[in-house]
Amino acid sequence: MTFRRPVPMIGDATSAAERAQAPDAWAMPDEIEPLGRVVSARRDIRRFRPDPVPDEVLEAVLLAGHRGPSVGHSQPWRFIVVTEQATRDAAAVMADRARLRQAAGMAEESARGLLDLRLEGIREAPLGVVVACDRRTPAAGVLGRATFPDTDLWSCAAAIENMWLTARANGLGMGWVTLFEPAELAELLGLPDGVETLGWLCLGWPDERPPEPGLERAGWSKRLPLEQVVMRERWTEAAPPVSHLRGPGQAEVVGARDGADDLLTVPGSLGVLDTVLDRIGALRLGHGPGTLVIAAADHPVTSYGISAFDPSVTADIVAATRAGTSMGAVAARGAGLVVDLVDAGVGDLQGRGDLVTSDALGAETYAAHLARGRQRGHAAAESGVVALGEIGIGNTTVAAALAAALLDLPATEVVGRGSSADAGMVERKVEVVERALARLRSSVQVAPGGDVHEVLRCLGGGEFAVLTGVVLGVAEAGGVVVLDGLATSVCALAAVRLEPAVAAHLVAGQRSRERAHALVLTELGLEPLLDLRIRAGEGVGAALAAGVIKDGLELRRSVARTDPT
Repeated sequence: MTFRRPVPMIGDATSAAERAQAPDAWAMPDEIEPLGRVVSARRDIRRFRPDPVPDEVLEAVLLAGHRGPSVGHSQPWRFIVVTEQATRDAAAVMADRARLRQAAGMAEESARGLLDLRLEGIREAPLGVVVACDRRTPAAGVLGRATFPDTDLWSCAAAIENMWLTARANGLGMGWVTLFEPAELAELLGLPDGVETLGWLCLGWPDERPPEPGLERAGWSKRLPLEQVVMRERWTEAAPPVSHLRGPGQAEVVGARDGADDLLTVPGSLGVLDTVLDRIGALRLGHGPGTLVIAAADHPVTSYGISAFDPSVTADIVAATRAGTSMGAVAARGAGLVVDLVDAGVGDLQGRGDLVTSDALGAETYAAHLARGRQRGHAAAESGVVALGEIGIGNTTVAAALAAALLDLPATEVVGRGSSADAGMVERKVEVVERALARLRSSVQVAPGGDVHEVLRCLGGGEFAVLTGVVLGVAEAGGVVVLDGLATSVCALAAVRLEPAVAAHLVAGQRSRERAHALVLTELGLEPLLDLRIRAGEGVGAALAAGVIKDGLELRRSVARTDPT
């Protein structure tokens, strides 16, 4: 049975099917040519008539600025409209003074050209508009400014462009004067601390109608050909990144989202799970029950007293996994997953270092584990979702060391309690990680961009090499990887550093209580499906998440469909 599509009474009422059928239906063909003419005819006007500007025209110009795009919809602009003669006279003197000072620092010919320019618009134009940027809101509190703190200024510049084009369409001239000492102009206008000006806009009816830009006509410069300012993919001189994998293309990504648009539910009703299902839908999910790959290994680093449990517990959990009775095996069975247990060095410490005084793995051993994992990943991807788990007493210390190296963070920011460590044990873990990092950094570049293979070899154990290989293998096969805790997520981070396209194949099954786990997931750009404060390891969180994913896929298969028309 097909139902009518629920059409929202507010917002966008179109369906994915409509948008796919006519992707260009949002166009405004009648406005393209007029807009192009206005853009081409915009000029920086220097000479003005004294005739007043009607209030409705001024409001149209200001409204266009106020409709400009702003970072995080912060609307940081404030428009100060100046008509008082005294204020304009004072501003004109400031601009004249700044012009002379700037000319004094230029080559003679350029200085003469600057002094020849008419800057009487401040006095002549009937209106002055100062666009001020209110920057008093902390950048971290505005969506989009935390990483680019100057986007509020860019937003104000975009508002000015809107004003300029609207003024030109109405036959007004606008001139942008920035020959001011910002602090002087701010004081003249009584701006509070934290509010900055973007100069002075002269606004009025033009007493000139230049066919070309004034500075171009005056010989300052010529407009460059478009081909000289457009680059494809990256800066022309930069070498392309080396990558052997490709993530899903735009058609696959959009197609996955479109596939859920005709369900009898509101878009995004499953929250984070919908995002995960869209990601999976864009990939080549194998047919089968799915697999929980568990890699296990012992770690000599336990000799430093960094674990609350005897290393022999690793072998016990491995034996229970083989018997199908470990936490990981039971969780996998509950989620309908097949368990693939990989022995990456249980009971055999030959040739394995303790991180502090020697490398965790030799070069040949590391390469063998990585290749083995890659093969297992390729094979597992053919049978559906691939969840990851690990077994290894002491490996939270190893994972913390790897996280510190890959994220270039101090040990104190990444070391957690592991399964049951007390305060003294945590201090020992911090000391071990610090000593391991100091040894490594003396010979290997560990910050982003460094030698990831060497970091894994020197600081990781057998299960870390295997699981990194599994992630790479699954991604190469086009499959989906569901991560568990810190250890598996560190492996995924290493794989992404080796092959950036791997990131499109990852799902964060859960966020554990390990201190560094949230940091690693953030670096991967992943939001976890579950946040249950799990400490179990063994892939328990990944198996639980895989069960949720299977339920989500069943919802998408079985929920009633709607008529997109």
